[in-house]
Amino acid sequence: MLARNRFVFLVAVGGVVLTIISLSLQFLNLIPTTPMGEEQLLQAADGGTGVFLGKSRKRVFPEPHTHKPNPISEAYSYCNTPNRSEQAWEGHSPVDYKLLSVQVMIRHGDRYPLYSIPKTKRPTIDCTLSTSTTRKPSHPLLNSFINHMGRGSKGLWESPLGSVPRLPNHSACEMGELTQTGVVQHLRNGQILHHAYKRHSLLPSDWSPHQVWLETTSKSRTLQSGLAFLYGFLPDFDWTKLTVHHQWSTLFCGSACDCPARSRYLEEEQRRQYRLRVADTKLERTYADMARTLGLLTRQLRAANPIDSLLCHLCHGLAFPCVPTGDSGTGGCLTLAQFAVIRQQQLDDEVDRKRMGLYRKYATLAMYPYLNQTAAKMERVAKVSETGRGSRAGGEEIFSLSSAHDVTMAPLLSALGLEDARFPRFAARIVFELWKSPPMTQGQARKRAGKGERSKLQEAEPFIRVLYNGEDVTFHTAFCRTLDRHVSQPLCPLKNFLTFVRKDMFRVVNATSYKEACYRRPG
Repeated sequence: MLARNRFVFLVAVGGVVLTIISLSLQFLNLIPTTPMGEEQLLQAADGGTGVFLGKSRKRVFPEPHTHKPNPISEAYSYCNTPNRSEQAWEGHSPVDYKLLSVQVMIRHGDRYPLYSIPKTKRPTIDCTLSTSTTRKPSHPLLNSFINHMGRGSKGLWESPLGSVPRLPNHSACEMGELTQTGVVQHLRNGQILHHAYKRHSLLPSDWSPHQVWLETTSKSRTLQSGLAFLYGFLPDFDWTKLTVHHQWSTLFCGSACDCPARSRYLEEEQRRQYRLRVADTKLERTYADMARTLGLLTRQLRAANPIDSLLCHLCHGLAFPCVPTGDSGTGGCLTLAQFAVIRQQQLDDEVDRKRMGLYRKYATLAMYPYLNQTAAKMERVAKVSETGRGSRAGGEEIFSLSSAHDVTMAPLLSALGLEDARFPRFAARIVFELWKSPPMTQGQARKRAGKGERSKLQEAEPFIRVLYNGEDVTFHTAFCRTLDRHVSQPLCPLKNFLTFVRKDMFRVVNATSYKEACYRRPG
């Protein structure tokens, strides 16, 4: 009997030890776990108790390949069709850490093509919003979102946003118009963050106009994407508290857009792209074959940027364009194999772009104004929090949303040092979280003092997390990549980010400041 009791005791102790080890490894992301997906979020919102083991759509960094990635599967990932669970690590933190603020940049959702292929029929897509069971995809918030947008005249709109439609509204989509898929993508995104931050009480129920910031370019697809995201995040938000701010530049550079060196780096980067493209003989043959099928000159087809329209067909499950067969031997349909060749060249370009380093230089100067603004906001909130008044009692922004384009998010990723991250898909999101650690205990202070680190006993430090499409990429960034991540300091100190933005990021252009980097004469 005594031996049996000892055995039971040892089994119980072993189970506890294994549980502790497992939780520790999960916390440090050393083993994979399945975070809350959309199905669980909807169950939680509806009070459901069912369990859904969602599978993550994909990771934001490509898995190591022994051969080239499949361009078709990469294209489907780019579509980001909202029909599967979504990975979401936002809001995860060590125990007793306090969330102070969140800043988000999104790419607009799925849109109609910006270009049409000559001599072909444009994709047939309805850009009005409908909750009909025959229209897919849909979302539980779609109907109330449509109704809420009808009350948008109560909000404050910086010019020219007041004249931009708040909902896509053409039965035959216009060029570049947001689709219902794009709206649903951002209702999902907003809802994911709503549930991620709900337990942290990020925004009080009586939030003030100063605590929420929404900015967008003047394109209808970015404005509508931002509104859909915000509605998912703050359902039935009070229009009278909201000001929608206008960003005239796709770089969100405000009053600091003038930078001659940035333009030079962009021109060099575009020349690199051109040289790589014309050296691809398979790509040249493919364009020639496509042009012959359509009865076009090859240069006409190139100018129409056919990949943009073909992506729309792929994402919406439409057959590729066809033209009738003519006497001259023209006619037929464009093929998935031809699409794959063009898509593969884009993937090859991403590899070459990183190898050459020109884009990183352009990106650094392109995104410094936005990153500097982000850093300044975080620093202000952290300082207010240090006073003991609490950031949420003051007039600082707690939640900031910037609705942008791929030409905004791609350089932002590069400037942060996330050059291995996938190109921004439709409805991509980058999230900056500001956290505050709990006051240090005497034991922790003694331990750090023993390592030669100076710390005040009750010091509470601010930390930053960076997430891309729901995955924590903080320790892949240039400012935290070399930091020793351990249990006692699982997040990245805010000071690392501030130093990076104000000085270290300019090392790639051999400068110490934005002004020097922008206006120094080329050697």
